[in-house]
Amino acid sequence: MCGRYALKATPAELVSRFGLDECADFEMRYNIPPGTDIPVIRQSPEGKRVVHLLRWGLVPHWSKDPGIGAKLNNARGESAAEKPSFRDAFKRRRCLIPANGFFEWKTDGKIKQPYYISLKSDKPMAMGGLWESWKTPEGGILRTVCIVTTSPNAVMEPIHDRMPVIVAPENWQSWLSGMPEKVAGLVAPYQDDELQAWPVSRRVSKSQDDDAGLIEPIEVSA
Repeated sequence: MCGRYALKATPAELVSRFGLDECADFEMRYNIPPGTDIPVIRQSPEGKRVVHLLRWGLVPHWSKDPGIGAKLNNARGESAAEKPSFRDAFKRRRCLIPANGFFEWKTDGKIKQPYYISLKSDKPMAMGGLWESWKTPEGGILRTVCIVTTSPNAVMEPIHDRMPVIVAPENWQSWLSGMPEKVAGLVAPYQDDELQAWPVSRRVSKSQDDDAGLIEPIEVSA
């Protein structure tokens, strides 16, 4: 799964990195939890690549209760095309979620040690996502998103049994607008040699803590 991530890039940096035509304003954050509004890259009906803020926690368009979003922060990529909660979005509403890195917790007995995982280049990565529009009883629109996950690569395997789908730059457009059959092939662990991971402070478990110190490496006892 993916329950926290960091985005320290600025809107201008995302425009350059992802070739955006439009980008909503946002603040850099080092501890982004579900239930908050996050920058999401989508393709507009005109074919433009744009960033808007969507709520993290998918609410399917047919749902009667938006509270379901708290349970749908992630979608297992292997079954997203068939699961009722995700299949429509997997077919028609895919997106990219920019991140400088994400956190995962390694369980060692009673201890859960958080790790920060990022590209060795330190450039923003693109996590694969799905988005939905839900109509409120008042007639408004709530747009939500979830992160697609897959099995771990060699970097992640010692830490956790799942990781976000990280979409390589050459596949960004395919993920946004390609046929579902082709996109299914992108649901796979990312290249081992492009990722790095290190242990970080357990403060990241507190969503109210949000500072650059959370992604700094620490030493842990053997």
